[in-house]
Parts: sequence; structure tokens; C-alpha cells
Amino acid sequence: MKTEILKIEEAISFTKQTLETELKKQLELTRVSAPIAVMNDTGVNDDLSGVERSVVFPVKSLKDKKAVIVNSLAKWKKIRLKELEVSENKGIFTDMRAIRPDEDYSHIHSIYVDQWDWEKRISDASRSLEYLKTEVKKIYASLKNTEEKIHLHYPDISPILPEEITFIHSEELLQMYPTLSPKQREYEITKKFKAVFLIGIGKALSNTKSHDHRAPDYDDWITKNEDGYYGLNGDILLWNPMTQNSFEISSMGIRVDKSTLMKQLQVTDQLHKQSLFYHQLLLSDELPESIGGGIGQSRMCMFLLRKRHIGEVQVGIWPDKMRAECAQNGIHLL
Repeated sequence: MKTEILKIEEAISFTKQTLETELKKQLELTRVSAPIAVMNDTGVNDDLSGVERSVVFPVKSLKDKKAVIVNSLAKWKKIRLKELEVSENKGIFTDMRAIRPDEDYSHIHSIYVDQWDWEKRISDASRSLEYLKTEVKKIYASLKNTEEKIHLHYPDISPILPEEITFIHSEELLQMYPTLSPKQREYEITKKFKAVFLIGIGKALSNTKSHDHRAPDYDDWITKNEDGYYGLNGDILLWNPMTQNSFEISSMGIRVDKSTLMKQLQVTDQLHKQSLFYHQLLLSDELPESIGGGIGQSRMCMFLLRKRHIGEVQVGIWPDKMRAECAQNGIHLL
């Protein structure tokens, strides 16, 4: 068993190193260091869908001012682009580590989150669906190239990703499957095409409900795009043959500018946030236009190494019942 665990650890390391190299090359990114925590009540930490709790703690040396474990680094990265004077069409990426105590345990969720967080400086003219799709295709090329290299290194793992990723808007998906829930719609479309980028997540659709919640102050989900639908953001979904389900591996998008920030704060009844440090920087035109996102590291290892449970590629805190069920099914949690 110890030998098998070491083999798995080696495969995880190989997968991460390979995909990291591919992402750097495809997206023209430079690795940077990143914080595990930022000061609370500055607006720099992400609210994700706006309802999850964050891990907040007092810092003795700062007279017990409160810091917060990051949920992601979307806003911090935008500030860093400015500080590092990164040029247009170049970007940064980093390892993001987070604790999300409100995550529900499952075979694909734990309270520990690890992802590649990346951000790229763009021009005003790049605020378009066409540009968003171009960057998605680059990420997908990174995934396919990594899958091929894993196959060469581990011949038992055969490539399964399709040649191209399919683009579809969440409103189109709703019209295709009007009686299904959002997750059921994702299941159907990903089962059909195997790799999908679902566009436009955050704004209410024709059924008055959004496909999924998004915080109002990082991705632009309110702009009408060239296809006549709303949103310059989305999720990369893959069909996972091990779980026989849709598998989200990345959330990304063109970030809000000062105009879309105000619109989205108003729509979500969060105008009080405009006084926060981060939001003031954005409203004062002090931050660059950018696109960015996160790509789950353990999620990608789980998919590319054909594992059934995220605990096979990630050390985590698991309920005793889940550990017992996994053991009964021959799944070893790290």
C-alpha cells in the first residue's frame, strides 16, 4: 500500500508540473507569490456566490485587527497586475490555497481548496465574447496537451478529451432543457459534448433565475455580448467517466470595470460595497482591465489520473462515515 501511495504522489506531482508548464506557455503567464490571508473588510477577498462564510481571525501584532483566509485571489491578482506593471496580454499565476468551511462534503468537494489562480491584463477592446473564447481555447489546449503527456508517461491512462471544446450560453441551455435543474442541464450537455464552456453565469435568465450565483464584484455577468446574451464569464465543464457526471474544473471571466461593477452591485443590492478599499481603486480607474480565473488543482488531478474521489489526490479532513464507505469501495483517501 505504501508503494502504491508513493506512485500516486509521483503521478500527482507530474500532472501538476506538466499542466502548470502548459498554462504558463499558452496564456503567457509568470508565476508569482501569493497570500494565504488578507485583511478583512477591505473588499479584496472574494465572496464567491455571496453567502459562504470565510475563515476570519484576529492578528495579535496588528492590535487584533482581523484577517481572512482568501476564498480566491481574483481581486488581489488585479491589484498585483497594477503593482507589477504587467503589460497587456501578459499575466500572472499562483498557487491559491483556501479553507471554505461551508462546502458540503462529497466525492468532489472538501473544505480545502487548491487551484491555479491566474490573471491577465487586457485592453478595453478585448472586453468581448470572442476574446473570452480565445482564452478558453488556450486553457483547453493546455488540458489536452497535459493529457497526452500523461498518456506517454502512464500508458494505462488513455486520452478521452474531444478535439474541441463546445461553447454554449446558459440561456441556450435553459431553452434546450427547460424542465431540468441547472445541474441536470449541465449533466445533459456535458454528457453529449464531453467538454463544454458554459457562458453567462450570474444574471437572471428568462425563467427569472440565474444558472448559478456569482458575486457582483469580480466577473462581468451583466454585459450583453456579441451573441445577444448576457455575460463575459463562464465555467469549463468536462464529462468525467469515473463519476459519470459533469465535472467543473474552472470558473473564469473578464473582470468587472467600474461601469459593470456599479450595475452589478445595484442589481444585487450591494451598493454599500462601493466604499471598500478594492472597489474604490476600481471606481477610480486605478486598476487595469483584466481576465482571469481559477483552475482546480485537485480537480484536474482527479480527472486526468482517473480517480473516483478527490481525497485520492488531496489530503483532507473527511467524515468517518465517508472514510468507511470509501474503504468498502476500495478507495484510499490520502
